Amino acid sequence: MHAFDVLGDPVRRRILELLMDDEQSSGALSAVISQEFGISQPGVSQHLRVLRENGFVQVRPVGTRRLYAVDATPFKDVDQWLQPFRDFWTQRLDALDTELARGRRDRRARKSTDKE
Repeated sequence: MHAFDVLGDPVRRRILELLMDDEQSSGALSAVISQEFGISQPGVSQHLRVLRENGFVQVRPVGTRRLYAVDATPFKDVDQWLQPFRDFWTQRLDALDTELARGRRDRRARKSTDKE
């Protein structure tokens, strides 16, 4: 499965968001996902399996619990693929920033001439 197929699912994206700060048990993840998306625990387990099999999460057994954590490795490939697009948008955002600054400067200049 391609990384964007994995990340294209809103449930899997939400699971990754929940795991960004710290590892969590499958039960804790299931509770949140079930409440937010109305998905059963087995459904959440399927999403966790997809994330695990595609390298986006690691699982660590602790007794009878399974703790999940984000694995950054596949995100490096995603980041590399996105780089040309980032360059494209950076140029455009820089130009937008310049235009916004010019507009603020023009408004300040108009206000100062209006006061005189």
